Amino acid sequence: MQGSNQDSKFVDFDKEEFSALILEKVCFTWPSGEKALDHCSFFIPGPGLWMIVGSNGSGKSTLFRLINKMLQPDSGKIHCRLKPSLVFQNPDHQLLLPTCRSDLSLSLPSGLSFNEREKRIKKVLQQVDLQGIETRQIHTLSGGQKQRLALAGALVSDANLLLLDEPTALLDPLSQKSVLQIVQRLCKDPKRLVTALWITHRLEELKYCDGAARMENGKVGPWLSGDLLMQGLRALAGRRV
Repeated sequence: MQGSNQDSKFVDFDKEEFSALILEKVCFTWPSGEKALDHCSFFIPGPGLWMIVGSNGSGKSTLFRLINKMLQPDSGKIHCRLKPSLVFQNPDHQLLLPTCRSDLSLSLPSGLSFNEREKRIKKVLQQVDLQGIETRQIHTLSGGQKQRLALAGALVSDANLLLLDEPTALLDPLSQKSVLQIVQRLCKDPKRLVTALWITHRLEELKYCDGAARMENGKVGPWLSGDLLMQGLRALAGRRV
């Protein structure tokens, strides 16, 4: 497996050489007094599709906002060598302009020529299996197409760390599978390696990942294979019935 079980000491790895993302004893408490992260420590060694499973209130979405620098930790350190981009559960919350081209243009790096902008938009639409829809009105797209367009927006910004916050929660099974397969493919593309950190409630999605961890009480557990974590969580659910 690409990942290996993390420990809180981080003594077995050269951070600069191997680790794409490291959190060390990160704490965050909301103004209400609710503690979202409690000395949270984990790392992602490199490119791949990494999934985190946890119940509501376990700190998953707060974790993403800290990695994306939308929030600042109360204490602890976050080391990120990659450029992150957050993809929300509901694509309507981040698709802002009327057409696919105009919306993707918002995320393009500045200073590009017209031809380079068009070339990049065409490329990312191909990467998410939406080729040829540059002029389509976004409101005419299906839910699955909108989520793939949101993913294209992350890619066109040159992000190489995709923070995917339950991206299939609102999708039908066919669209769910399509998004999973596209992200899996992106993470294995040798021309441009991408790291994806994916929050999910759907245990069947764990079979697509390179490593999976459970988050509870503001902490991320050790990386396991997706199958092993899925089996353990299903066994735990069975004992609670």
